[in-house]
Amino acid sequence: MLEKHISASAIARTGILAVAVCVFSFPALSADRDVPVQLALSEIKKEDLPKAAESAPAKPGTEQKPAGETQKPAASPDNPAAAPDNPDKAPAATDDGGSGSSNSNVAMPNAKEGAPIPQVEYDVSKLPFPVQKMRELILTAAKSGSIEALRPLIGSGDDVTMLSLTDIEGDPLAYLKSLAGDSDGQEILAILVDVLESGYVHLDAGTPDELYVWPYFFAYPLDKLDAKQKVELFQIVTAGDYDEMKQFGTYVFYRLGITPKGRWRFFVTGD
Repeated sequence: MLEKHISASAIARTGILAVAVCVFSFPALSADRDVPVQLALSEIKKEDLPKAAESAPAKPGTEQKPAGETQKPAASPDNPAAAPDNPDKAPAATDDGGSGSSNSNVAMPNAKEGAPIPQVEYDVSKLPFPVQKMRELILTAAKSGSIEALRPLIGSGDDVTMLSLTDIEGDPLAYLKSLAGDSDGQEILAILVDVLESGYVHLDAGTPDELYVWPYFFAYPLDKLDAKQKVELFQIVTAGDYDEMKQFGTYVFYRLGITPKGRWRFFVTGD
């Protein structure tokens, strides 16, 4: 509620009376403004979901370019540098997520309409050993309470773990801290634990994009969840988040992917 404070002063100059009225508006201050607000795990800063009336969810492989990114200018005699890359130099596909496909595509929610419901697994002993090992390392680091323990697992250069659907600048751990509701990033560590202790799915077996992804909601239609699975979902998000996600038919909170060779591929949120 806004309060208006009006002050007026009359000044007589050369026999003429001038009245100045200044109106100032101040935002209402909460009496408990110095008390930090406790956020639910799913209420930390994240890429905002568009309203259903404004935008439908992007399908994997068709997402829009991040804000601020411009189209590459067409090649011309005056601008040869704008020529397309040599197709002979395109990155070759690998068995560890190194294909020419966009990283953000791989991390996009994968509950395709009409696709068979994926097999949900809870038994981590079924994971390839490199995947088991990386999962254990991430869990151990997250449970330590220190976000710095994630640094050697995130890596660097071309193998760095993707932490956002758009490019980030600076230290990746500083970025993770900026997403948390606390200054030490322990809220993010708690989410990592919850995600990795949920069920998982094995996707795109035998392809360059083969992955093991947590939680399984990443590739599971929300309208197919049974009562037990909804309880598992509410261990990660709130009921309000669930209602919002139903508008798009897919899970868009934090998910984590590990390649068969044990590379931590991504840990992102958003659609």
